[in-house]
Amino acid sequence: MADEISVIGPGHMGTGITQVFLQVGYKVILVGRNKESLDKGAERLRTSMSKAIKKGSLNEREAEHMLNNLHLSSDYHDIENSILVMEAVSENLDIKTDVLKNAEAYVGNNSIIATNTSSIPIHKLGNGLKNRKRFLGMHFFNPVPVMKPIELIVSDETSEQAISDAKKIIDKLGKTAVMVNDYPGFIANRILMPFINEAIIALEKGAADKEGIDTIAKLGFNHPMGPLELADFIGLDVCKDIMDSIYAETGNPKFIPSDMLASLVKEGKLGRKSGEGFYTYEK
Repeated sequence: MADEISVIGPGHMGTGITQVFLQVGYKVILVGRNKESLDKGAERLRTSMSKAIKKGSLNEREAEHMLNNLHLSSDYHDIENSILVMEAVSENLDIKTDVLKNAEAYVGNNSIIATNTSSIPIHKLGNGLKNRKRFLGMHFFNPVPVMKPIELIVSDETSEQAISDAKKIIDKLGKTAVMVNDYPGFIANRILMPFINEAIIALEKGAADKEGIDTIAKLGFNHPMGPLELADFIGLDVCKDIMDSIYAETGNPKFIPSDMLASLVKEGKLGRKSGEGFYTYEK
């Protein structure tokens, strides 16, 4: 019988994480709040798998096998046999802490409990847990099926055995674990968010138009996306939440979201997912 993984959160990241576990033969329990959220997550997963089939990285038979190994649930009792419980809900301390505490109540002491946080300190998320030795961060990058690195974030309380077990799982996924200490913003967003924010400020100040700023990054820095395109791809609300989180930890003003970013989020212009951000998109 295949090892079982549970992913809590059927959103964009959660379904991407689910897909990569299914692809290497794990049985996956995808947990959501209700049937509606789970149905949306399942549809998102099928769409992603269809794209992979068109690209030739997945075939119909493999996709069928993956779906047979997927179980949708809104009942935490179903996660009790999982070797890893992966939390992938919204980037909010209270929401994540509540999910993690609920998950711990249903799994054994040998199960790893991991969070996909991109910025919230691990020690804060683990405060409500009884067994913090088995708790760590596994920050996947978007889009999950394509991107290779995973930030493996550990606290002073994370055991060596949990780290070793997590590395083996990451290796099986065909991804690269990068060890990161519990540092505000970790590595990726500590570097990326000031870059994105400065690009927004340059646009705000009229240094160049959005196309010009993104073209400089793509042609001058050899980036596949410009910073404004990337912000739209990530989600402007997510960018703002990450910056707010790092600023709260560091007090460093370079992490204060720009006025333009805050305004766009307030207006509901969140990037690709809403159909409009710095650019407009077909929904």
